[in-house]
Amino acid sequence: MRKNQKLAALAFAAAFLALGPALAAEPQPAKEIAAAAQHAGLAAQGTTLKEVQTHLHHTINCLVGPEGKGFAPKEMNPCAALGNGAIPDTADAAKKKALELALEEAHDGVTEDDLADAKKDAAKTQTMLDALK
Repeated sequence: MRKNQKLAALAFAAAFLALGPALAAEPQPAKEIAAAAQHAGLAAQGTTLKEVQTHLHHTINCLVGPEGKGFAPKEMNPCAALGNGAIPDTADAAKKKALELALEEAHDGVTEDDLADAKKDAAKTQTMLDALK
């Protein structure tokens, strides 16, 4: 392959990788809900307040997506490849409302300064999300 062809191939590959998220498959709210529930469960099992709150941030990020209110860009988004967040990706109004209630519970845990109370909020969040799977 000539040098110009190699450069063109590399440029094409870079452009394709940059567009990758835009070319992703349809949103998968069921998988986003499952991932959010998993991280709420991890939060409920946490042994430190920081650990509980970190996993609750992951839960929130899965629920609201990167454009949503409360998204924590410095925290991991385990649902990044699954869609735009379970709440924006869910069409069913009743399910969306239930997700918003779970989000409120997760927010309560993130703002809690007592480990036991934060873990209770996390466990309640997990239960609420598990009911939506």
